[in-house]
Amino acid sequence: MNTHEQAKEILSRARKAKRNVLLEPEAKALLASYGCAVTKEKVAVSAEEAAAFASELGFPVVAKIVSPQIIHKTDAKCVKVNLENPEKVKGAFKEIMANAKAYDANARIEGVLLYHMVSGGEEVIIGLATDPTFGKVIMFGLGGIWVEVMKDVSFRVVPVSREDARDMVEEIKGYPLLTGIRGKSAKDIDALCDMLVQVSKLAEANSEIAEMDLNPIFVMEKGAIIVDARIILSE
Repeated sequence: MNTHEQAKEILSRARKAKRNVLLEPEAKALLASYGCAVTKEKVAVSAEEAAAFASELGFPVVAKIVSPQIIHKTDAKCVKVNLENPEKVKGAFKEIMANAKAYDANARIEGVLLYHMVSGGEEVIIGLATDPTFGKVIMFGLGGIWVEVMKDVSFRVVPVSREDARDMVEEIKGYPLLTGIRGKSAKDIDALCDMLVQVSKLAEANSEIAEMDLNPIFVMEKGAIIVDARIILSE
């Protein structure tokens, strides 16, 4: 199955389920089909299974609810981080399930997503929105305070070329943080540019994708990996 077919299958599955928001595992699988690096993960349906999966993935792990009705997982208290052993994973699984039911008693719960906790590197975000005038627009910025307070972001209209991607990265005020300052190591800007181009290709080839929020993405000395992804389809 080629890249385009894989993507269409994932999107078709969501449409058949009458969902316009992809589940996080679906969103990451869609991005992976276009060559973007994402966290290796598994979905558990019991506390025991969660502990076993966490041991396979390697501690510490992150645990999150998987439910089409619970999009804002943190608001629902359905995210647990830095879980360092099987017992903590079991406890987190039970707490997440209880919080999910308290948040929305009618929510359909697919399970709890587990992945190895990524650390180090620099946090960045990539976003996509559909503008009524320009069509699909990609946004890039550093994570944390840089995007929330400083509004330090750049934009381009899809499609984005390799040169466009490089310009997007270089024109934000926080760019020196990626090149290495005050003893910090330089980050893999080439991998980041590759990711921007692949996200652009994904959006261009699949018109039903209306929004993306890839946040955070960790850019390392070698490589860049998407830790959280939200993709919304057009109505």
